[in-house]
Amino acid sequence: MANLKSSRYYFLFSFQFLVLIQTKVLCYQYKVGDLDAWGIPTSANPQVYTYWSKYHTLKIGDSLLFLYPPSQDSLIQVTEQSYTSCNLTDPILHINNGNSLFNITAYGDLYFTSGEKGHCEKNQKLHISVLSATAPAYSPSNGPSAFSPSYPNVFGSIPQPPSSALSASSSHSLSIPVLMASLTGFLVCALVGGIM
Repeated sequence: MANLKSSRYYFLFSFQFLVLIQTKVLCYQYKVGDLDAWGIPTSANPQVYTYWSKYHTLKIGDSLLFLYPPSQDSLIQVTEQSYTSCNLTDPILHINNGNSLFNITAYGDLYFTSGEKGHCEKNQKLHISVLSATAPAYSPSNGPSAFSPSYPNVFGSIPQPPSSALSASSSHSLSIPVLMASLTGFLVCALVGGIM
């Protein structure tokens, strides 16, 4: 009888684990500029980073991926004043590895530009706003596809941004399924343990 009891507990804990891993992950990694690498915008799309930031709602836990040739460019995080004036001295953060990943850990405005002289003046800069769950999200009328290129993605699939309904409730949407799955698992284990 002891083996039967332990095998049921093993089954219930396995079931609880499977329920927990089925919950949605609500953090995304965004490739800055989508299909375009981090670089000086082309004459065909001079405002690529302005459009990109308007059509992506970012939140804490998301990350930004900047891809560029490390021998030709770099990335710096700057203050708003340095962003506006393209002042590259005294950056908050300097990265030059060509595969720069920036994790979003706080609400507010973030400012990035190229660390190469003259690139900022040619609009190679990005301003994003990380809104709290209670702040209203920007809702574009044309949708993100209005300025997206139509050629295939050579870097793999780009995660779709969450819908406005999902992002508005994202702060509690992960915790409720995890809590319910945990409570259900413990309740089932207690019932089976009490019956056996």
